Amino acid sequence: MTDAELPGRVPVLIAGGGPVGLTCAALLAGHGVPSLVIEADPSYCSGSRAICISRRSLEILAWAGAEQAMRGKSLPWTGGRSYWRDREVLHFQMPHEPAQRFAPMVNIQQFYVERFVDEALDRKLAQVAWSHRVTSVRQDAEGVQVGIEGPAGAATIRAWLVACDGGRSTVRERLGLALEGTQYEGRYVIVDIEQKTQRPVERLAWFDPPSNPGSTLLMHRQPDDVWRIDYQLGDDEDAQAALEPANIVPRIQSHLDMIGEREPWRMLWASMYNAKCLTLPDYRSGRVLFAGDAAHLVPIFGVRGLNSGLDDAGNLAWKLAAVLQGRASDSLLASYTAERLQATHENLAYGAKSTEFMAPPDFAFTLMRDAVLRLALYEPRVRPLINPRQSAPIAYTGSPLNGPEQGRWTSVLAAPGKPAPEALVRGARGEFHLTQCFGRGFVGLVFGSAGDAARAEQVPGFTLVQLPDSADALGQARERYGVASADALVVVRPDGYVFGRWDRIDLDAARAELNQRGVRL
Repeated sequence: MTDAELPGRVPVLIAGGGPVGLTCAALLAGHGVPSLVIEADPSYCSGSRAICISRRSLEILAWAGAEQAMRGKSLPWTGGRSYWRDREVLHFQMPHEPAQRFAPMVNIQQFYVERFVDEALDRKLAQVAWSHRVTSVRQDAEGVQVGIEGPAGAATIRAWLVACDGGRSTVRERLGLALEGTQYEGRYVIVDIEQKTQRPVERLAWFDPPSNPGSTLLMHRQPDDVWRIDYQLGDDEDAQAALEPANIVPRIQSHLDMIGEREPWRMLWASMYNAKCLTLPDYRSGRVLFAGDAAHLVPIFGVRGLNSGLDDAGNLAWKLAAVLQGRASDSLLASYTAERLQATHENLAYGAKSTEFMAPPDFAFTLMRDAVLRLALYEPRVRPLINPRQSAPIAYTGSPLNGPEQGRWTSVLAAPGKPAPEALVRGARGEFHLTQCFGRGFVGLVFGSAGDAARAEQVPGFTLVQLPDSADALGQARERYGVASADALVVVRPDGYVFGRWDRIDLDAARAELNQRGVRL
């Protein structure tokens, strides 16, 4: 898009063309809402950056139209190994099964995620203006007035503004808002190298390895024969000098030699990182909404950064679309902060624990960490303490948007506020996963009172997915959704979270409960 094509007004302006901003645009388009993404850089990012994409994020990216591209390029993995010096102290596996739609985690460079979502955008509803940046943000009774600077000069756009412009958010700064929390001192050099390998795709971690004594080192295989290597710097090492190839190459070579990787290699990219546990206290300021790193900064350990940002986009897009289209009151947006701030606090708590183990902030933490690693050599019960606790969907406990739970249910997995469980079922066209039904409007999962085959049908406000016993051949749906009665209704939100459960099929009751929460179907 050229400067001459920039509109003076657009329903939603998204600042930041990274994975979160582009995904937000794609999801808004899926709900019929036009948006414009502006990105300061001329194209996709360089370097691997965020590399681990969770199962939940893969579902969201599928809603954005990137499922097949992600499947074709990413490297799935299910577990990892940790070593103390040169001895294994942990081999962990994430929950997974052959019938699941996606692996628990995949590795892929961030620039591929950006490219795949961008290429899938509906250009009638979502445009991207590269090499454009926000210069000013002003709010008045009519909304937000955003100053834009591009190659041909300045422009002004009126819109609802979604700030996805990263940890150094210009939008946040222009509004005088500040992140709150803790920043850790430990620094990591992150490096991409190209080298062929036959190793399986796993998360690999070393504590005090002989190749880099006193350091912690992480390795992840990436597509295109790329290793992502992160290693900790000592407190006395100069940050600028640490990024010089003359200092990086010997450390990488030493570790590759130690683990027996003998193929030739070359360095592609390097940067530096230190862990931060920071968040805004509110993700809404008038008609400005914050998502991803603009809203919160989460440590990389446990890979909650980009994954939490994609969850922000999934949560926000349908709510903002409903408000703009007159299908919900403005108060619905309060649930965005309520739910995603709760998720951030949980992610920060896990991230802080992982950071203090990976990069101990003082002598006491170092002493405790080393004691755990020594004990883990001989005591299996200690080993779970080393587990990095990978990213997982957050249950929105106590959300103002949670509906009722009427009747008796045998499982809490699908209680209101929980991410709707996956299940493999059968329909007239063969097997399908329930998560394939989510991502657009409200879905009613109808158990019991249906024909001989599962089918989906549209009723006002809902897409109904009929699930008679003949469709649930593996028994996954009834078990995971906790269905105890002959007939039951589970209503799932557009972002794949359970709204409410009824031990009877009563769409009018579900519609009334949604209306009470400001959602009109």
